[in-house]
Amino acid sequence: MSLPRILAIGGSDPSGGAGIQADIKTITMLGGYAMTAITAVTVQNTLGVSAANPLPAALVAEQIDACLSDIGADAVKIGMLGSPETAAIVATRLAHFTGPVVFDPVMVATSGGVLATQDVIAAFEALIARATLVTPNLPELAALGGEASLLARARALLIKGGHDEGDEVIDRLLTPTGERQYRGPRLVTDHTHGTGCTLASAIACGLGAGLLMEEAVGRGIAYVRAALSAAPGFGQGHGPLGHGLGHGLAIGPDRSFPTLTGISETDTRAITKDSL
Repeated sequence: MSLPRILAIGGSDPSGGAGIQADIKTITMLGGYAMTAITAVTVQNTLGVSAANPLPAALVAEQIDACLSDIGADAVKIGMLGSPETAAIVATRLAHFTGPVVFDPVMVATSGGVLATQDVIAAFEALIARATLVTPNLPELAALGGEASLLARARALLIKGGHDEGDEVIDRLLTPTGERQYRGPRLVTDHTHGTGCTLASAIACGLGAGLLMEEAVGRGIAYVRAALSAAPGFGQGHGPLGHGLGHGLAIGPDRSFPTLTGISETDTRAITKDSL
């Protein structure tokens, strides 16, 4: 597997659990080269978000241009956008990018802080249409019009089941022609800060390395579960993941986590590379 170049576009989390900081940790752990375009500077920790200040859209565009015009990228991950102007300019800057794009439509932080206002959400449409994969959780899915509506506008969806009830978490990869389910026992923990950022970056890293969609998603889910299991227990609220896989957990030579996942996969209809 070659060294994939991954550009992460998103907000900065000074406490290190989510946003650009989680993106860099994840991409590095999964064997990628991380680059960033910061869209906003937030003030947050495990207890909540107290401020979020978008950077000028033109400055975000210049960061993207600086990375793509020099080092280039094999995949792009998009998280917090901060303003409708930034959402629009990111879509413009990626119009001619031919690699995979993973869009995590961030709206609310794990701690409950609002990271996208209604005008920002309305500006998501061009990025939904551009993205190779959109990764909403259940509240985000509802805000974006529901499963059928969003699937009609996106190339592929990963509907994350962490907000659902039950002892099992079911994540569903959907395309217009197929569905694959990833099932695993629910890990009961308060240390879930940055799970969405981590998963989207992990998937982008896999796609940038040439993995098929279902392989990249499966590896990404496995990494998140491993990082949840390795959470260091920091903070007084929703603590960060163990991106470095401490507590004796180890990454495999093929960047997999075979002894940690407990994940089963079910194809309900065939998904092929061409269908994506």
